[in-house]
Amino acid sequence: MKRMVLIVLDSVGVGALPDAHLYGDEGSNTLKHVAQAVGGLHMPHLQKLGLGNIIAVQGVPPTNSPGAAWGKMAEVSKGKDTTTGHWELAGLTLKAPFPTYPEGFPPEVVQAFEERIGRKTLGNYPASGTAIIEELGQEHIKTGFPIIYTSADSVFQIAAHEEVVPLDQLYSWCELARDLLQGEHGVGRVIARPFIGEIGALQRTANRHDYSLPPFEPTVLDALAEGGVPVYGVGKISDIFAGQGISASYPAKNNHAAVNQVVQLTKTKAERCLIFANLVDFDMLWGHRNDAASYGRGLEEFDLRVPEILGGLRSDDLLVIVADHGCDPTFPGTDHTREYVPLLVAGTMVQGVDLGVRHSFADVAKTAAHFFDVEYATIGVSFLPEILPKGRG
Repeated sequence: MKRMVLIVLDSVGVGALPDAHLYGDEGSNTLKHVAQAVGGLHMPHLQKLGLGNIIAVQGVPPTNSPGAAWGKMAEVSKGKDTTTGHWELAGLTLKAPFPTYPEGFPPEVVQAFEERIGRKTLGNYPASGTAIIEELGQEHIKTGFPIIYTSADSVFQIAAHEEVVPLDQLYSWCELARDLLQGEHGVGRVIARPFIGEIGALQRTANRHDYSLPPFEPTVLDALAEGGVPVYGVGKISDIFAGQGISASYPAKNNHAAVNQVVQLTKTKAERCLIFANLVDFDMLWGHRNDAASYGRGLEEFDLRVPEILGGLRSDDLLVIVADHGCDPTFPGTDHTREYVPLLVAGTMVQGVDLGVRHSFADVAKTAAHFFDVEYATIGVSFLPEILPKGRG
């Protein structure tokens, strides 16, 4: 009754990919630069697993006897957003990136959306979410017109004050936008961005909700579910996959809540299953806001929870820790960065070996299928034979 726990540290990249220059991200390295910015990270538990063996991280030296298998993974898909990264982790690769709108959305999209919601909109340009609500918050409160904006990622974001636009109405508008944004304008995600507070002290709430396109082909999550292996999504996982292949979803407002859900699920789910979690704070709260100090504290806080996560594993379980892209808070701008992502695989049966540079995030999908003995075709290559003693892979 073996289980796999897959945790995505959202945006914790480990160095620019060879094609990063095509995205304006040459020289980015989220983990390395955060460590440098805070004068070194204290992460003894991840250090023991081998985090410092993946790349040089100030304060996290390599170890001669890692407690986990370690490596890093390159992204094959075009793009550097959450949906693309998670879909590749689940076995899909995108030959073309989702559409982005550096000049804002075209008039036909905005007009069609305004017709559907029955009112005008504000904004319609790339912006930081915290900055745009300060810029347009007063006009929004006065008129009730929602603020729409985007970023370097493929997103259509709708911001509204919770006392001006009730959450149910905001979510309904997002569903209308999702139905509208298909085909040529099929952005990866429509995102509800509610906020509260008074002018000069507006702040986003934890009631964000993502509306993703459904995956264009079955992912390993579908294959597992069809093969009798439940997939339990924690945090925004279900949103990212539009619920496809998810047996049950456990929302979490922040990193601590997500880890709590993971620990609880390891205690309550005795059957073989995949527990798939996203820790959003690294990206949403710190990466996009260029807050390296808080990013560093968040990494150290996650490290403190690692023994608790490992303590919930049974003898045949696997823990896989990865990321989905980078978001270097020390880098110019506030957008995601095109980076390698870390790979740590732990468990009592795992050998502490160097998994090298994996050529696709989809290796995680193939490994999950292999681990649960489920058929799933993908470009990924299973690393299970490399981490298990002979005869167990």
